[in-house]
Amino acid sequence: MIRLRLSLELDYDIGEPGCDFIFNIHAAHTARQRVVEEALTLSQNVPTKVETDPATLNRYLRVRALAGPLRLAYSATIDLSHHFAQPSQIAEVPVARLPAQVLSYIYPSRYCQSDRLHRLAMREFGQQWQGYSRVQGIRDWVLQRTTFSQNTSDSNTSAIDTLLETVGVCRDFAHLMIALCRAINIPARFTTGIDYGADPALGPTDFHAYVEVYLGDRWYMFDPSGTAIPMGFVRFGTGRDAADVAFATIFGSVTSCAPRISIEAIAGADGRLLMPYHCAEALSTDS
Repeated sequence: MIRLRLSLELDYDIGEPGCDFIFNIHAAHTARQRVVEEALTLSQNVPTKVETDPATLNRYLRVRALAGPLRLAYSATIDLSHHFAQPSQIAEVPVARLPAQVLSYIYPSRYCQSDRLHRLAMREFGQQWQGYSRVQGIRDWVLQRTTFSQNTSDSNTSAIDTLLETVGVCRDFAHLMIALCRAINIPARFTTGIDYGADPALGPTDFHAYVEVYLGDRWYMFDPSGTAIPMGFVRFGTGRDAADVAFATIFGSVTSCAPRISIEAIAGADGRLLMPYHCAEALSTDS
């Protein structure tokens, strides 16, 4: 078991007459991700409400903020007890056997136009063994053909844009990998967390986008940007693409600063410090 401690701060300056926020910054409760403790503070004395989506387990914080400055701080201690599996033992699930709750992740979505990538995906991956290794091949293909560079994309950048421009940030890598998986009928979803273990040269610790793919009746993690350590990812939210799981959705006039985020491994309840590391096994924090 790995225990991680994280904290984040978000600052906003809100115009009249105020603003509604929907935040997705709370660590999800899953079978293998346990929230040991957490705390939330706001600089304004306004009501807050946290709701859990029963389908995705995403936790949404809803705030109606007043005009003026707003600072939000969230901290949590998380225990991760990963499911490990040998990649060679993990097969794809035929469409006829996919659970109903997985079906939405094989269709095109706003940023993942899988219907337009079918020919490319079949040419590159159609003849490969249908299992974990084929998805790993898609992940490696995206990583090899895309350069990670800050400030090279925006909120309108889609998987097709990233394919053509061959540059982007973690969000763009994730969209392209997801679109290619769905193009050959492999369910894939967009997942948000924190970029544990990223090279400091890439900048301060930030929110991170990665991919979960449904294989062998479980969601397995993949990091197509290759910038962080998947074993250290704390899951916040999952969705069809970034439109479903923005860390902040804002309804009003607001200016904001860059988030301040930290995450570290700490000793668990047994006093042992286990550090996340890159491994060859397939990883899941799903049930």
